[in-house]
Amino acid sequence: MLGVFGGGQLGRMFGLAARRMGFRFAVFAPEVDGPASQIADWCRHAPYDDLAAVQDFAQRVDAVSFEFENVPAVTAVAAAEHVPVRPNGDLLHMAQNRIREKRGLQRAGLPVAPFAEIEPAMDRATIVSLARELDGAMILKTASSGYDGKGQIGIDDPAGAEAAFEQLGRVPCVLEKKIAFRSEISVVGARAVDGSVALYPPIWNEHRNHILDVSVCPAPLPEPVIEQARAHCRTVLEELDVVGVLCVEFFALADGSLLVNEIAPRPHNSGHLTIEAAHCDQFEQQVRAVAGWPLGSAELRSPAAMANLLGDLWNSGEPDFERAVREPGVHLHLYGKESARVGRKMGHLTVLDPRGEQAAERVRAARDLL
Repeated sequence: MLGVFGGGQLGRMFGLAARRMGFRFAVFAPEVDGPASQIADWCRHAPYDDLAAVQDFAQRVDAVSFEFENVPAVTAVAAAEHVPVRPNGDLLHMAQNRIREKRGLQRAGLPVAPFAEIEPAMDRATIVSLARELDGAMILKTASSGYDGKGQIGIDDPAGAEAAFEQLGRVPCVLEKKIAFRSEISVVGARAVDGSVALYPPIWNEHRNHILDVSVCPAPLPEPVIEQARAHCRTVLEELDVVGVLCVEFFALADGSLLVNEIAPRPHNSGHLTIEAAHCDQFEQQVRAVAGWPLGSAELRSPAAMANLLGDLWNSGEPDFERAVREPGVHLHLYGKESARVGRKMGHLTVLDPRGEQAAERVRAARDLL
């Protein structure tokens, strides 16, 4: 019996992989009818800070994971008193805060964009001084709770840093130098209890309005950049003692170097294409790692591309899914969410194509048919 904290689509896909392999699957989540709960053997619906409920849930499963970073770290700690939590609560705690995350990456010897920590008590002069040291355009990001472009403001000059800080509510923030990157890529990897590692090929990602739009694997990059990305992901997995699946997001620079943008201690949106494209997809890897099993092969069966389906597609009514799935090699995944709204991830399409450069074009065309 495998458990997951979180009721969203990542928990759902973890559960589907678990069920396919013969495991039973349980969900702990506050919401009653989330995507993961719809396919679970049983659910416990309670707030994450209800630690008595958390401990009761933990005693009824054999191992537990989490499907997103906003599960409180104390929840993982409480569960770990009774059952293995993979990845562990320390990694969850680090990933919940950009300051802790950047410090942890630096300690592991990994390159990150130049940044400064902005604290609530800082006065305007201090903030502007820190901004001047970064020299150029910047992005101010809340230290916690930001995703898909939320909780961040672009700044063109140091004088605007203090106003942006006020706009974000004077909460702890990271002021980060804006990077002129050539492309954004990600590497999904897994690490088992015995320390063995499986790494998927780097994935090229295109964002729209700060939300992942299209992903292509393998990324069209020179071999030295590919090896550098894989090596950095392995370092994160090993230095942070990860057991489970983790994604490292990178900025690829014009000179061939990489900067780590952030990490996600779970399966990642960009890795959804592995469900069809890889011998062992990221969710089966998560099941294997959480259960203490050996990892599977991360090699690709075929190059692939994935396109997210956002709630915007429902603006004029139900999308015409039949038109898209008539196309050869198009795979549709819907997440079971009750209501569509602008920017909400409702599903995705994946296309396999041995001509890797054609996969992105075909998946965009399939989405247009909706």
